[in-house]
Amino acid sequence: MDPLTQGVIATVAVQQVAKPRVIVLASLLGGLSGMAPDLDILIGSNSDPLIALEYHRHFTHSLLFIPIGGLICALFFSLIFRPWIRHAELSFKQVLLFCTIGLATHGLLDGLTTYGTQLLWPFSNMRVAWNTISIIDPLFTLPLLSLVVLAMVKRRYPVLKRLVVGALAWVIIYSSLGFLQRERAEAAGWKVAAERGHKPSRLEAKPSFANIIVWKVVYQVEDRFYVDAIRVGFGDSQLYGGNSVAVLNVQRDFPWLESRSQQAKDIERFRWFSNDYLAVSPRYPDRIIDMRYSLIPNQIKGLWGIELDTKATSEAHIRYVSDHERNGSTFSLLWKMIRGEALTLSKEPSK
Repeated sequence: MDPLTQGVIATVAVQQVAKPRVIVLASLLGGLSGMAPDLDILIGSNSDPLIALEYHRHFTHSLLFIPIGGLICALFFSLIFRPWIRHAELSFKQVLLFCTIGLATHGLLDGLTTYGTQLLWPFSNMRVAWNTISIIDPLFTLPLLSLVVLAMVKRRYPVLKRLVVGALAWVIIYSSLGFLQRERAEAAGWKVAAERGHKPSRLEAKPSFANIIVWKVVYQVEDRFYVDAIRVGFGDSQLYGGNSVAVLNVQRDFPWLESRSQQAKDIERFRWFSNDYLAVSPRYPDRIIDMRYSLIPNQIKGLWGIELDTKATSEAHIRYVSDHERNGSTFSLLWKMIRGEALTLSKEPSK
């Protein structure tokens, strides 16, 4: 999730146990601790662009790291906020409790998104992704932000209790709705595939940007990926048909690539990160994209990918690329899908 949502969710959790007298300081300690695991974005390499992908949502997001991270945050914030902590008469045990609770929410919240989080590290490098909420979703975040701010302002117990319980209830309700919507989107995706005479070997539905109404559905039939957008509203689902593209075949798509080269190894690293949803970009023949992500959910335009170089040495790494294409027309088209408008969509080139 985005840092704001991480901080807000951590604050919601801490406010469930904080007394009204220290609600502001507890919220600050918990909120900052809830954002701390994303400091892993500082791990990187100038020579190896995939290091950042491998270590984001890695050990700092695992369940095993929670008590360690909580202790680190408690020690750090005890120094930074020492005057406030003394004035509030908080013991180190209380600071540790608030920091640990805040940090504990981070990995679990990220698990609700589509990116993948290594919750079980070091026992498993499986990327947990429950695909129930977009990485940025204002309808989820803004009500929570309003409630936690009000809780810090209205510190009288009866009102405070209603606000913090209301915030927790919204987290549970919206997350549950995301699970329900994902199940409906996947069921609609399987139905669309069956109507086409397809028998997918796998199928995933992911919420599109900033909503849980329009979903990107990707499924694989033999050596091709099929991509569609499905709107899951209050009534029947609505299909915005997309296109298909060939599943990545390194020997076929890059016959010049040496199997022992660093670029070949980097493809396998990117394959793990992308859960093997890889294809060659229809627009850039030397670029491999992650099929699961695009701003317009029925398009084959990877938000990120890796680019190979025919002239690179055997020790050279691939180049990491991003292609967000954020403009007014893009968001306008997505908004029309969310509203359920009938669209005439131009076909993309397939490969």
